[in-house]
Amino acid sequence: MDIETDVLIVGAGVTGLTLSILLGNLGVRTLTIAKHRGTAPSPRAHVTNQRTMEIFRNIGIEDRVIAQSTVMNTVGNFVLTTNLTDPKQEIARHSCYGAGADQISNFAKASPCGMMNIPQHLLEQILLSRAREREDSDIRFYSELVSIEETATGVLARIRERSSQAEYTVRARYAVGADGANSLVAKQLGFAFQGEAKLMSMLSTWLEVDLTEYTAYRPAAIYWLLHPGNAYWVGSGTCVIVKPWAEWILNRQYEPEDGEPDTSDEGVIEHSRKVLSLPADLPIRVKDASKWQVNNIAAETYRHGRVLLAGDAAHRHPPASGLGSNTSIQDAFNLAWKLALVVSNRADEQLLESYNRERQPIGKHVVSHAMQTLYNMAKVPQVLGFQRGQTIEEGYASLEELFSADTPRGEARREELEAVISLQHRRSNALGLHLGQRYSSTDPNSCAVVDDGTPFPEHKLDPVLFYEPTTHPGAYLPHAYVEKNGQRMSTLDIIPHGQFGLLVGIGGKAWEAASAQVRQEFGIDLTVHSIGYRCTYNDVLGQWSALKEITDSGAILVRPDQHVAWRCIRRPENPTDALRSAIRHITGKNGSELRAAL
Repeated sequence: MDIETDVLIVGAGVTGLTLSILLGNLGVRTLTIAKHRGTAPSPRAHVTNQRTMEIFRNIGIEDRVIAQSTVMNTVGNFVLTTNLTDPKQEIARHSCYGAGADQISNFAKASPCGMMNIPQHLLEQILLSRAREREDSDIRFYSELVSIEETATGVLARIRERSSQAEYTVRARYAVGADGANSLVAKQLGFAFQGEAKLMSMLSTWLEVDLTEYTAYRPAAIYWLLHPGNAYWVGSGTCVIVKPWAEWILNRQYEPEDGEPDTSDEGVIEHSRKVLSLPADLPIRVKDASKWQVNNIAAETYRHGRVLLAGDAAHRHPPASGLGSNTSIQDAFNLAWKLALVVSNRADEQLLESYNRERQPIGKHVVSHAMQTLYNMAKVPQVLGFQRGQTIEEGYASLEELFSADTPRGEARREELEAVISLQHRRSNALGLHLGQRYSSTDPNSCAVVDDGTPFPEHKLDPVLFYEPTTHPGAYLPHAYVEKNGQRMSTLDIIPHGQFGLLVGIGGKAWEAASAQVRQEFGIDLTVHSIGYRCTYNDVLGQWSALKEITDSGAILVRPDQHVAWRCIRRPENPTDALRSAIRHITGKNGSELRAAL
């Protein structure tokens, strides 16, 4: 049995399923395979940032995700303690995920969406359900990749159905390796990586235990357990919320040379009681236990010809900043529309190189940031005076001095603790990192952004902690509230899913004719939307006017992934030629020739 398709997606986790949805919506035939029996069996990733929620909003599943989530700012604390059950043993607490009084307005005005805490096993079920709403959806679990190679005209893959051991051949025009940290696609195609694998060994256990008494009064997404004699980056463990306040993931680091941890139910329960200081009669049920490795790796390139990498197959890092699944889903959002245009022959293959040029630097930066936040976390046990091998008495004596000594040394240590706690905001309040990703408009090998001759605005604030919106080509379209027919909506909701959009103002009539002409020439979905005072989208609050950075006669071309492709600050003498030139730059196609071919 041979199968022919447009795109073979290897992997059906958050990356592969998101890509399957997006490509299906754009009319691209896909086959998605995964070696496992189904979606993720345990929570794993959980932090879903505002940019990712905007993507879910764009594909129509935001409400479903919210229904299965805990709203992040309702558990917006990060609690550090030596004893979960004794309030007097709390070391520190800081606000995170935009929940603090000095953070909440920044997060709220940056996006129409909020951050959510949704366990990965629930998120993947939502994505799978959405993907299978299309009758032509072809997603096959328990089917593993045996081999993959690039040919002169496409990709040739051999697939094994694991139940029957039957094998078949897939011929695809393109393939995407979304098959995780042990990507077979990356190995067989010879993708090179930078960084170091297997830095640390971890054990995650999924527990059902009612901790309401110890947690609900100080709601947090993560409770960090710190004990004398333990200087790991996770301390003695992190207790991550799955379902308030009854289900949790307990993460711990271990040294393989000291022996592998006991993963039996009895062993997990014994360790959990000890680390969390739980009463002996409190019922605990173990739902899952799994080992994993902390990696510090990024692919040197995300593209080899007709094969591309996305998600954990391309970037692997510690979960210290909650960036893994978010970056993976955003990879898919960037790639899908480009593949759709290329597969339909409306764009040259060079457009796929822009995926590599845009997302590889982001992935590399995310890996670097996650590693830095891990090191920042490791500073906390150090400042507490906790060292591996010390006695319990020595550790608590260090704490006693830290919190009680009325001495210059005691005061200096407390100041050092405050400084180290402040560093943790770069882990859990990284709004600029989440929303401020910028793609280059001057890279000669990347055609998906058209330079307008101006530099990106200089950052006025810390670009990790603060988001500074701009309409400069390569930036994400800023969110602003406008009004249509008496209904409030975001600028991010104006352009229909999967389409290019041209945003114009009061002087935008000439752009409508230009858009109609260019749309016909290039065969692309391009709609025009007027935003401004008393326009179709009424800027009643003046929010768009404060952000647009163009005159009323200018225009902003927005890509299907909501990034700005091009802008014209004021209307040129010939708007049609200007818009045509921008689309030609992106697609690599000549409009008249393309129209004849289509």
